[in-house]
Amino acid sequence: MLYLSVCDTLKKVKERTQSLRNKFTGISLDVFINSQSIALFINSSLTQKEKTMNTRTLQSDALLLLTAIIWGFAFVAQRVGMEYVGPFTFNGVRFALGGLSLLPLLYINRKQAMAFQQNSLKPAILGGLLAGGALFIGASLQQVGIIYTTAGKAGFITGLYVVLVPIMGLLWKQHACAGTWLGAMLAAAGMYLLSITGGFTIAFGDFLVFIGAFFWAGHVQLIGWLARKVDSLQLACFQFMTCSFLSLLTAAVTEEMALQSIFNATIPILYGGLFSVGVAYTLQVVAQRNAHPAHAAIILSLESVFAAIGGCLMLGETLSLRGLIGCTLMLAGMLLSQFHLTLEHLLTVLPFLSRPKSAPAKISEDT
Repeated sequence: MLYLSVCDTLKKVKERTQSLRNKFTGISLDVFINSQSIALFINSSLTQKEKTMNTRTLQSDALLLLTAIIWGFAFVAQRVGMEYVGPFTFNGVRFALGGLSLLPLLYINRKQAMAFQQNSLKPAILGGLLAGGALFIGASLQQVGIIYTTAGKAGFITGLYVVLVPIMGLLWKQHACAGTWLGAMLAAAGMYLLSITGGFTIAFGDFLVFIGAFFWAGHVQLIGWLARKVDSLQLACFQFMTCSFLSLLTAAVTEEMALQSIFNATIPILYGGLFSVGVAYTLQVVAQRNAHPAHAAIILSLESVFAAIGGCLMLGETLSLRGLIGCTLMLAGMLLSQFHLTLEHLLTVLPFLSRPKSAPAKISEDT
């Protein structure tokens, strides 16, 4: 009996001990699980936020790349369209078509437009007038100039606005780093090789396109400033209509407008109106709201590459070796201008580049 009593007592003690152990272990395990859950929740929240930001950046970059492709091949459409109609007629019709193509989108997104202040329509109209004026001058100079030059050359010269944007920013006391000035020098050297003739004169068409690049640069700065203040679609529509009105007004004075000629240029006008204007310019306005400025400028500068590809494939255009070197330097200048290189960076790199290479060590012949 004593033996059984002792065994029973030991059994109860063992069960009690095991119960306490499980209890405290459970508490420790619960605390561990809860802490892990909180950590995983915080980590997942941060990761989701980063994923959202990365997704928006990738979407903006993809839209800008599509914009560059459309704009690049638009130089081909502009070149072909000049065989049937005048430059101002072409621009007037295509920008009107581009503006009209936005009306369904404006109706669909009317609630989103109301998210801005009630008096946002007036700033959108004023912004559209300013941006449309810059667009009219830049597009007119480009369209007239492309009559006297190739689509590929016009694309590369127009792409100089990427270099001009930060330089023009000096007027608004914006800092320009060393990379901007190096890019400008490379672009200037490339422009010389591409467009300056043996008599040290620039081709007339290239000169017009070059002057137009300054207005494209001003247009980019205006869009970057206005896109965060007014509805994107309203801004795009008003600037297209402004450019169309000014172009058609100029065409009525300087050109002979015939419906048959416009009909013959249907395909170039449709591409230039629906895709180059209605789609691409709107994509630019929308994408620049979330895109990094450097990313936007670099990606949009690829427009010149696609213009050269389109001119080669569709128009049979070719460039001499001198012209190819010039295009390469211009593209390098466009890209370099977007890297924020400072004078300190250059002073750090130059000694390394100028350091003489050490002679290879000789293998000892001693045995």
